[in-house]
Amino acid sequence: MKMAKTKGPSKKQQKRGIDFKKIKRKMGRKLPPPKNTTNTEIKSKAIVLPEQSVASEKAGLAVSKKGLTLKELLQHTSHHNAKVRKDALMGMKDLFLKYPEELKLHRYAVVEKLRERISDDDKTVRENLYQLLKSVIFSGCKEDNQGPVISLMMVYIFNAMTHLAIDVRLMAFKFFDLAVQYHPPSFFSYAEKILQNYEDILWKNQFYLEDKGKLKNVLAGLVRCLVLLPSSKEVNLLEKNVHEQKILHAFEPDVPIVFAEYSDIIKKLKDIVPVLVNCFQDFLPVVHDSLDAQSFDCMHSILRSIDLAVLFFIHGILQGHPESQPLDQSFSSALLKKLLSVFPLCPTHHLSGKDDDRYVILNIAITEIFMHLSEWICPPGDLFEKFLTFVEYVLLEKMAGKELQLCAIWQNNWRKADIYTDSFYPKTCVTGAWKLEASPSSGLTHALRMHDNLSSAFTKTFQDCSPESSVKLACLAAIEEMIISRKDLLCTDVSDSELFDYHITWIRELPTLLVLLGDKHPSSSQVVLHLLLCLGQHSLLYDEMQCLLKEFYSTYQDEGNICYGPFLRLARDSQELSICCLYYFSQLDSNLLKSIASCCLCHELDSFMLFRIIEVLHSAYKAGHIQISDHVSFFITLVSRFKVFPENIFPATENNMKTSNRGTFKSLTNVVCSCLSQMGDNSIVFVILEKVILEQISLKPPLDNSCAMLRMLIALDTKPSRLSERSICSLSDVLSAYLIDIAHCAPKDGDEGVGSIHEQTWCYYLLPGFFLFDRSHKLLNLVLKVMGSSINGSSASLLSGYHIRYAKGNSCRINATVSVLLWMQRDAKVQQILYSFKEEIDHISRSVCSLQSSEEINVPIEERHIIKHAIDRLRSLTSSLHR
Repeated sequence: MKMAKTKGPSKKQQKRGIDFKKIKRKMGRKLPPPKNTTNTEIKSKAIVLPEQSVASEKAGLAVSKKGLTLKELLQHTSHHNAKVRKDALMGMKDLFLKYPEELKLHRYAVVEKLRERISDDDKTVRENLYQLLKSVIFSGCKEDNQGPVISLMMVYIFNAMTHLAIDVRLMAFKFFDLAVQYHPPSFFSYAEKILQNYEDILWKNQFYLEDKGKLKNVLAGLVRCLVLLPSSKEVNLLEKNVHEQKILHAFEPDVPIVFAEYSDIIKKLKDIVPVLVNCFQDFLPVVHDSLDAQSFDCMHSILRSIDLAVLFFIHGILQGHPESQPLDQSFSSALLKKLLSVFPLCPTHHLSGKDDDRYVILNIAITEIFMHLSEWICPPGDLFEKFLTFVEYVLLEKMAGKELQLCAIWQNNWRKADIYTDSFYPKTCVTGAWKLEASPSSGLTHALRMHDNLSSAFTKTFQDCSPESSVKLACLAAIEEMIISRKDLLCTDVSDSELFDYHITWIRELPTLLVLLGDKHPSSSQVVLHLLLCLGQHSLLYDEMQCLLKEFYSTYQDEGNICYGPFLRLARDSQELSICCLYYFSQLDSNLLKSIASCCLCHELDSFMLFRIIEVLHSAYKAGHIQISDHVSFFITLVSRFKVFPENIFPATENNMKTSNRGTFKSLTNVVCSCLSQMGDNSIVFVILEKVILEQISLKPPLDNSCAMLRMLIALDTKPSRLSERSICSLSDVLSAYLIDIAHCAPKDGDEGVGSIHEQTWCYYLLPGFFLFDRSHKLLNLVLKVMGSSINGSSASLLSGYHIRYAKGNSCRINATVSVLLWMQRDAKVQQILYSFKEEIDHISRSVCSLQSSEEINVPIEERHIIKHAIDRLRSLTSSLHR
């Protein structure tokens, strides 16, 4: 027996503690946070408080694009960050443009805060402030008084002018220039101080060539200030009493310079002029190389400032101010010596057209300063020759092809009577080819007297430049000064004939220039017309100019059509000038009168100008400048050819009466009749008038024109009538047709004069005939006979039928004739005369009855009814006459 194997003791593994448990991680899975990590997440709920948001606080307030109010923007202008300050200024610009009322309400507070930024260290902030003031704040309150606003800024502007940073100082002058632009009197309030600051900044010339743009702004501001000062030109203009030239500059000072201020301003100007001369000389090295645009602008502003200072000195002398002593011999000589040492600038270089133009403009500016100074000192004669030669060169060589050079000096002065007079010509002796005799007076006349070089050059310039150019305007101003203002200086020696020939050439160019300008350049046309008027007032218009001047009004083409000139399309003031010129021709030509009459008949002409033409021409007739026959023909042309619309003399509606020109024609007729009665011996005028009117009225003109011509006759006729026997016979046929047409055109319910308007119309058109009947009973007798014969269709009525325009047909003529007879009966004077012509009226009645009962004449039933009604009316008339 086998014994079972007993199992040995089991080997149990002992349990041991695990220090680190290895965790298997899958690739790409995020590691969990450590167990000892502190959770810092805070969770909370929003607390909503009604009506506590920032947006609700700004509801209804004006805000910028970034949602800032004006108060916040003003606060940001003081921020330490320059970008924040700049953004605040831009935000204010947007806010004011969107809400302009905010600017008007808070303008003073805004300026009071913004003025602190005038001396801002950041350039962009200053530039943005300048643009904000210029484009928004000042321009947005033009209608308001700018004085208080400017005064708020001035202390800060002056502080900036003394700032250590040169950029801030230069920008301060730009701010002051802006203040002067919008409130010119601010200069006079601070004149002495501002001129001192200009002197200081110009004296420190270290930045001249480095930063010309900034110097250009400073000099432009100085020029703007000096332009405001009164000058010697103003004194000359006041002496001439020229209305259009009473304002010399763009601004006439609101604050006059008192006597005490002259000494302060003159003293500062005397100090600043040498500084300007030195500044100009600092640019000379640049001139010899190439004159860039900024250097040219600076140099031109310097020369203009010097010239304005000289003119102010002269003004003080002319006004008798003892303080105006800086323009003495030593001061003027020193100034001239420095300027003449560089004249002419770049005389031999042949540069590009633009550079060459700049040199010429600067030389012209130096020339003007020289000529102004030469009024008070006597420089050597060779200097005059030097400058006169330069002027001739500019006219002949430059102006013939280019117009920029002299325009630069003329563009602001051509209206001020300063061209080619004391500004360009001497009063002392000149040697060489310009040889001038010594003379106590100055001006262009003396230069032209001895030599025709300048006259020829000027004439070539005047004829060659385009009609609408600035040079042409300058030449016109020069002609006015040379011919009119210096007329008393004309000599009597042989050289006068040459100068006089040039004068004639210039004057005869004016009508052609006027036609060339047309209506496209009204301001230039007005200048030419003003010059023509001035010439006429000095008896310097030539009658042969009328042939060319005719084209200015109207001309007749071969087909008989009228070609109207520019006169009709110009403004009323220019038309007025052209009409006033006509008075000064010694003998007005009939062709020119015909041309003017055509303009008067044009419906485009204003009624005021129509009557003004008549007034001026009648004054010319009284002065002996128009022949009596031409004057009468002019009046008859107006009255006989004036087109009245509508043609119906009894307007159907009130609207037709408003749109009609009948009222103007009635006024024209009254004016013409009044002028005829003032022409002299009425009997002589009547003889001339009688024949022409009968010829015109026999051509069957419209009723309005016929009535007007009859009124012209009765205006000069007397009782008994001055009409000749032949005229009475001719007029009887025409007058009968006229009366019948008047009655035919009247409305059917107005035959008896029912209605005040129709009754007045009846009276207006019938009264001329009644006046003639009262003055000539024979005329009434013949008219009644013609009316009677026209009813039965006899041969005697053929002429009358020819003159009738409207009343065609038997019934129309009968009805109209009866209406005329009834109106004769209503007139007291004519009624008394009718008693003497019962037989003629009975003859008319029998003729009507005969026609009504005649079976030989085919008369429609409607017309027989009209004739029967006329017979009934006629019987009441004849019965009343027999009673």
